[in-house]
Amino acid sequence: MSEIEHSPEDTIPFFPDHVRTEFYVVLGVLAVVLIIAIAGMIDPVGIGEPADPLNTPLHVKPEWYFLALYQILKKIPPMVLGIEGKIVGVVIPILLVGLVFIWPFLDNKPDKSRKTYWIRMAFAIFAVITIIALTVWGEVS
Repeated sequence: MSEIEHSPEDTIPFFPDHVRTEFYVVLGVLAVVLIIAIAGMIDPVGIGEPADPLNTPLHVKPEWYFLALYQILKKIPPMVLGIEGKIVGVVIPILLVGLVFIWPFLDNKPDKSRKTYWIRMAFAIFAVITIIALTVWGEVS
């Protein structure tokens, strides 16, 4: 692979340009943290009711990021192909996430086809819409 030559006019020096940019980013993040901290001191959220081990709520829901999986577990039948439904409801999402992680290693050839690009985009959009729909359904049910 050939080395690309750059003239000094084409480059941006690390110091002071990049250092100044990073300094501004750090100042911005610290300002946001300070604003949140001051807002928390002015109007603290407070702690809810203490837990009562003798009074269990009727319907306990998980946090929002688990609602899609919770909805899958609620709607899966008790037995799926001779396997307990809850096991299938846990193992299938784990396998799908694992497939997403190993996919770049399985498909590492360059792809220049516009047709496969739209197929991949349609699949990704379908997956995101499905997860959002399951999350909303889990919240309202």
